[in-house]
Amino acid sequence: MTVSHKAFICGVSGLVLGDAERDFLEAERPWGLILFSRNLSDPEQILGLVAAFCDAVGTADAPVFIDQEGGRVQRLKPPLAPIYPPGRRYGEIYAADPARGKRAAFLGARLMAGDLADLGITADCLPVLDVPVAGAHDVIGDRAYATDPQTVAALGRAAAEGLMSEGVLPVIKHIPGHGRGTADSHLSLPTVETPLEDLAAHDFPPFRALADLPVAMTAHVVYSALDPANPATVSPLIVADIIRGDLGFSGLLMSDDVSMKALGGTIAERCEGLFAAGCDLALHCNGDLDEMQAVAAASPLLEGAARARADRAMALVGRRIAGDPVAERAEFMELMADGTT
Repeated sequence: MTVSHKAFICGVSGLVLGDAERDFLEAERPWGLILFSRNLSDPEQILGLVAAFCDAVGTADAPVFIDQEGGRVQRLKPPLAPIYPPGRRYGEIYAADPARGKRAAFLGARLMAGDLADLGITADCLPVLDVPVAGAHDVIGDRAYATDPQTVAALGRAAAEGLMSEGVLPVIKHIPGHGRGTADSHLSLPTVETPLEDLAAHDFPPFRALADLPVAMTAHVVYSALDPANPATVSPLIVADIIRGDLGFSGLLMSDDVSMKALGGTIAERCEGLFAAGCDLALHCNGDLDEMQAVAAASPLLEGAARARADRAMALVGRRIAGDPVAERAEFMELMADGTT
């Protein structure tokens, strides 16, 4: 029998489920879990937490997400996983030798995905397809592969293929582009005043080029040329006309974290807004149980077209292509050492 789940992804507060958290998960049945450093101790503990979540929500293979980009954004660190370079490092190698840059991005993502898959983590919020511009806030910075859309698209594709080669879902972010943001959306709402023709030429191309990928995360950014009243996450116009329309993304669309300060209103109002705009899933990260209750109350069942998109994405999980991890890591280290500094 198919278990019904609500259309949200949540975090939990620590290394194990508390009684209240378990009761919440059993009652509300979120579709997925996202892990942070506070949830990660050792392999046995991580596997146990994942198994406990799946048991609580009634699905043996509930999706488990993480932000594992490399560089500044890497939740799994030594000894759980090696340190990986930020996206910009692949861009530097690509600038000198495109083939080597793409191979490095593929291998880096494949190796990270192997680390994740071994721990029961099935989705990585990568690749970052944002294209930074001069003067933008450094919240993206070297997380981006480059400052030109063609390089970002090429390396984003290589990284996505690397993740999928280990059966891990890539989540492209932050659609339709966070590279021009003049604020950190964790703390305040960025507004982009750029004309549509410039966005279309510079910011949108990587998302259009990778629109066939299974999952995308929205940007909590106002684009005044598109919808001056609403950030993309809660903009019906941007979701329908730009993300689904112009960019042609037909996969599973999840919000960025609804607890970020870029969004106004209550947690419930934020969730109601993103679902009304056309997002498929709400993401809530901080593990605050009171906020999670509000998210759950405002989230519909994951059903209809959204459920079909989720099922298509999940059909890709676990399809690992065999390789030689030792040889691949040695090749990766050689590429990193051999590229430009």
